[in-house]
Amino acid sequence: MAGMQTPTARRTGGPRADGRSGRAAARTRRHMRVRKRVAGAAARPRLVVTRSARHVFAQLIDDAAGRTVASASSMDESVRGSDGDKRAKARRVGELLARRAAEAGVTAAVFDRGGYRYHGRVAALADGARAGGLEF
Repeated sequence: MAGMQTPTARRTGGPRADGRSGRAAARTRRHMRVRKRVAGAAARPRLVVTRSARHVFAQLIDDAAGRTVASASSMDESVRGSDGDKRAKARRVGELLARRAAEAGVTAAVFDRGGYRYHGRVAALADGARAGGLEF
């Protein structure tokens, strides 16, 4: 019985043999499923959303060239010092990313939710990017 997981640990997303939790491994599988179909180009880069418990990060990536066109996060000074909950900050990150994309000459993008549900902070970031003038 040594080394076996308890049924409770498995249900709650406890550690697995590969060192990743069940929840993180499932998100990675979902992201890979989405990435099979979603690819960014110079004219229409991929808007990738990554979130942690405290922050949200967004990048516009040109997959053909393998470079980041623009990026923004809730750790930027203009967003970090602002008031509001995490959803409000995610919306500001989307608006900031849209502004930086316009400066780089990008008007349209393909949305990659990164394996996360299109809900809460992910949806708020997308709404902020749309409000800032980015199309997807």
